[in-house]
Amino acid sequence: MEDKEKKQAIEGILFAMGDSVSADQLAKALEIPEKDAERLVTELQRTYEEQDRGIRIRNVNGAYQMSTSKEVYPYLIRLAKQPRKYALTEVLLETLSIIAYKQPVTKAEIEKIRGVSSDHAVNKLVEYGLVQELGRLDAPGRPILFGTTDDFLRAFGISSVEELPVVDPARVEEFTAEAEEEAREVLKEEKNGQ
Repeated sequence: MEDKEKKQAIEGILFAMGDSVSADQLAKALEIPEKDAERLVTELQRTYEEQDRGIRIRNVNGAYQMSTSKEVYPYLIRLAKQPRKYALTEVLLETLSIIAYKQPVTKAEIEKIRGVSSDHAVNKLVEYGLVQELGRLDAPGRPILFGTTDDFLRAFGISSVEELPVVDPARVEEFTAEAEEEAREVLKEEKNGQ
């Protein structure tokens, strides 16, 4: 592998990791001596500086990390001040609908309904301002209760959760039957896999 390819690999690794990566880790990934990894990173650092690029490779406690150059900070600040749009994936929509219809609800209750961990989904919905902590349940461990926010109401064009569409009881039975069938299939597959 030529130096050019090694530098490309180092750039890719540093970009993808986001965090600092030691010369030893880079050397192992590229299967080269550590001092060669250090030399290549130093050359990349020099190239970025000479070309006055918007990114730099910084030495952080003996490891390397990609970062922006000081010259682009004003632009980053302007961008950060712009309102963010968020994407609601199927998982987030499913979790949000559970919270909207069952609020106040704990993560454990959400996970019982979904059948999988919901930490990430709930945290994202809190970050997006669609869900908030409403308090704690008076039970062992005092789990957090979650509910929707005013931003949720605005985003969905309703003035209160009472305006949420009512689910047809026949559809609920149909959904329940489908979920039970899926659960049986999963258990069957797990059993056959062991």
